[in-house]
Formats: sequence, C-alpha cells, structure tokens
Amino acid sequence: MELEEIYSKVLRAGRRTYFFDVRATKAGDYYLTVTESKKFTNDDGSFHYKKHKIYLYKEDFTEFNSILSEMTDYIINEKGQEVISDRHQKDYIKEEFTSEESNEKPSTGNFTDVNFDDI
Repeated sequence: MELEEIYSKVLRAGRRTYFFDVRATKAGDYYLTVTESKKFTNDDGSFHYKKHKIYLYKEDFTEFNSILSEMTDYIINEKGQEVISDRHQKDYIKEEFTSEESNEKPSTGNFTDVNFDDI
C-alpha cells in the first residue's frame, strides 16, 4: 500500500538524486523519508538506479538535526566548502602511500589468488 506523500523536494547532484518526502502514517501523523537514487550505466549503454532510503520520525528530529549539523559543520570547518577530489579537479594529485607509511602489509598478488592450504 502506497502511503500518501504530503510534501516533496528533490535535490539533483550529479549521478545522485535525493528525494525528501513528507508522508503520512495510517494514524495521520507525519514522518520524513530521504531517498538517495544513484544512476549506474551498464556496459551495453543501458542504465539502472540503486536506491537507499532513510525513515525519520518526529521523535528523532531534534537529535538527528543536531548531529547532522555538527557533522556538516565539522567537515566545512576542517576542509572548507571547496570539493577536493580527482573527479572534480583536473589538477588534483592523489597522495601515494607506501606500506611503511600506512602500516599495511604489502600485497603479494592478485586479490583473486586464493591458497586453500592455509585454511
């Protein structure tokens, strides 16, 4: 059964689209759904979407909004408004780390190489 949509907004952001929908419960109260829809292109040129949905109820609004504001403020304060990525900046240089710098064990082969003798 499709619940009634009361109020909606859409945010298009590249391959992602965010849908903000106010819906009504069977009892007539309101809640919010936030849906992320991401477009993927298949090898043959066709495409499909993957969707993820969050349901937010009134009793969680205050704390959710507080934490969301805190986290977004932290990101902006630490990294600023400018997007930093190789996808958004043509002159972006990715930092390369050696296994010593990252404290990771270096890879010795392809991730598909499996040795069942170790099991």
